[in-house]
Amino acid sequence: MYPELFEIPFIHVTVKSYGLMMVVGFLAAVSLIRYLSRNITQDPQHITNAALYSLIAGVVGARLFYVVHHGDQFRGSISSVFAIWQGGLELLGGVVLAIAVIFFYLCYHKLPIRGYLDILAIGLMLALVFGRIGCFLNGCCFGKPTELPWAVRFPYGSFAYQSQIYPDPKRNRARPQLELPAEFSMQNNSGAGIQHQHLKPYDQLTPEQKRAVTHGRYRCLPVHPTQLYSSANAAALCLLLWLFWRRSQNAENSKMTHGLFTKPGSTFALMFILYGIARFLIEFFRDDNPFEVGSLTISQILSIVLVGVGAALMALFCSMKPKVSGR
Repeated sequence: MYPELFEIPFIHVTVKSYGLMMVVGFLAAVSLIRYLSRNITQDPQHITNAALYSLIAGVVGARLFYVVHHGDQFRGSISSVFAIWQGGLELLGGVVLAIAVIFFYLCYHKLPIRGYLDILAIGLMLALVFGRIGCFLNGCCFGKPTELPWAVRFPYGSFAYQSQIYPDPKRNRARPQLELPAEFSMQNNSGAGIQHQHLKPYDQLTPEQKRAVTHGRYRCLPVHPTQLYSSANAAALCLLLWLFWRRSQNAENSKMTHGLFTKPGSTFALMFILYGIARFLIEFFRDDNPFEVGSLTISQILSIVLVGVGAALMALFCSMKPKVSGR
């Protein structure tokens, strides 16, 4: 876990691993999209412009989704809503708003919408490969405790560790997963006469306590590396969508567009279906999102919606002509 990779000299600004991996994923996705779109556009600047707008929309959407999802954290402190550097982004919200912005951009410039959306789907999965690695380095989006040989342990004070040492009623967990003695906690006054328990900073622990939380009985329980599951899933989907897109391109070049799911837009629709199914399943291994309806999290509910949207789009695109005024 490396939430901060290094500090820039003189200006004393730390480079966050999550933000850096988002930028790397964005650049990789733009490069791939520009390469794949070379046959459908004479002006690659449109790709760059749309990507920049989607990046901004992605950050805004990811933050809004987090704020709505964790609204209790921001009551009484509106300014903290804008403190993105303190953490608090959810990729799914960013993806939804970024896609919406790109769609309106394509419509405004009268570009071949379905063709661009197909390529966008491939690039988006590539961006998620790096984005989820950023989640792993940051320690968010962690998984449930497990004894599998590839399980990972996060350090003392991490998101996973704090989740394990406290009860979590929102996940129907009445007792902590890891019983930590009271000597590891400290009380802070909220300013309204209310005392809150907080974990002691690592540098305030005694040598014995430090050994206990790093190598002893109070170290973090091993958990599923769900961030890496998500990254591997995005890589697999990126490859599958590219192969599907190539099949569609070959069918279009050979005038065989009557084949099953070969019309423009089919790759984009398939992304919703495959990603929705995969995210729904991966969520069973995660331990960070609260249950919203029964034992389903908000991400699982949205995943069901994504599958439905993807199926509807697939039916719509398959019923359309291959090209309508360049679209």
